This record gives sequence, structure tokens and C-alpha cells, in this order.
Amino acid sequence: MKDFILSILPKNVIKKLKSLRKRRNEKIYAGDDVLCPICNSSYREFSPAGLSKRKNARCHNCDSLERHRLMYVYLKDEVKLFDERSGSLRLLHFAPEDFFYELLSNINSINYTPCDLYPELFEFEGKTKVAKVDITNIPFEDESFDFILCSHVLEHIPDDHLAMKELYRVMAKNGSGIFQVPLDTDRMETYEDWSITTPKEREKAFGQVDHVRCYGQDYADRLRKVGFTVNVIDYPSNFTSEDIFKYGFMESEKIYHVSK
Repeated sequence: MKDFILSILPKNVIKKLKSLRKRRNEKIYAGDDVLCPICNSSYREFSPAGLSKRKNARCHNCDSLERHRLMYVYLKDEVKLFDERSGSLRLLHFAPEDFFYELLSNINSINYTPCDLYPELFEFEGKTKVAKVDITNIPFEDESFDFILCSHVLEHIPDDHLAMKELYRVMAKNGSGIFQVPLDTDRMETYEDWSITTPKEREKAFGQVDHVRCYGQDYADRLRKVGFTVNVIDYPSNFTSEDIFKYGFMESEKIYHVSK
């Protein structure tokens, strides 16, 4: 019901409601026990998020979730992605999150291409336009990008093998990328059932109405089949339990850093 109501409201009303919610939560959660590394905002705790209402999950200011904050710290400290001294980079970004868009579109050394199948849904005010791109038929030449960000996209794509092949094709030789998906570590093999078609059935089977599979521990092997070298990094293990709470990381989240 909540999603339906939001879908019929004017965009300016939705924006105002979100602003009011943000100000309310900033008062409720005032404190300095947690720190969002993306927007540098401090609170007593991040707000719950997800169907299971994960605790300490969503930043009250920038709306980042656990995976976003972990990926940001990894990209900043390990990849040095946001450091202009790293040199020029051609970067392709699927389904760009607004906070990453804001960062990447303002780095002069990055030739930034944010994209999505439905670019009209993105109302970014930056100079870089979101391009219309079908991930199973990417309209760029071979080896066009040095780095690719593709986070929580592949679980929406019926033919993810074709999407992975396209990502491999447009990645430059010696290029790399971060390809994150929601993953059930209790599953050895990815679960798919093409008889499941309704939103309610998909939510029950895959955890979200617009997901078409639930990835298991074979996710890295699926990427390797199209040619990628896959480095599965247990990045949260580099942090203390206190820091994991402070930054709102998910302890089980791993980074899938692929290369060609």
C-alpha cells in the first residue's frame, strides 16, 4: 500500500515527504555512535531497512545502506577510485546510486558514464546525463571501459549470463570492476525457477518482487565462466566489531572485485 501511494503522488510531494522524514529521523537518532563514511553524518544509530528490518542499516542523510558504505570505503582506500592523482579512467556505472553519482560525476580524471534501462527514473541535477543502456546489449565498443560498477543489478536480469558476457566485452584489457549481488551464503547453487512470475511469488522466493533469482556461493563461478578473474574479498574482516557497527557494515558482505 505504501509503494502504491508513493507511485501516485506528485514528485515534488514525495521529495517534501522524504525531507520531512529525514529531519524527523535526524532528531530521533541524534548522537555520534555511528558515522556514515559517504556523507560524514553521525547518529546514535542508522535506521532499520529491508523486509526483515535489518538494524543499523540506512543512513538518515544520504540513504546509503550497509553495502554502499562498505563498497565506498573499499573503493576509496583500496582502489583509490576517488583520488584524481590515480590518473584518467573510463568508468561505466549501472543503476547509479545518487551519492556515488555525485562523487564520480565531479571527478575530472574520470570519464563517467552512468546508465540504466530506465534513465527517466533518475532525476540527478549534475552535468552528466544517465544513458539508456540494456545490460544484455550494451551499446559501446569492445574494451570501452577501464572500470565498471554494477551493484545489485544482475538479480533483476533474466539472462544474466548474456549480461555478464556483455560486461566482459566492454571491459578493457587489464580493466576491473565491482559486481555486487544479494547473495544467500547458505545456498551452494543459485536458485532460479522460471515458473515463478508474479510479484508476490517472486518476493517469497527471491526476497524482492523484481528479482528473478537468488544467488548462491556459485556466483563467482558464473562470472568466471564468461572469462572474468574473480577476487572474493572478505573486506569486513579488516574491521573490528566496533567499527562494523560504527560504519554500519554487514559482517557477511563480501566484495566481488572482478578483472579481465
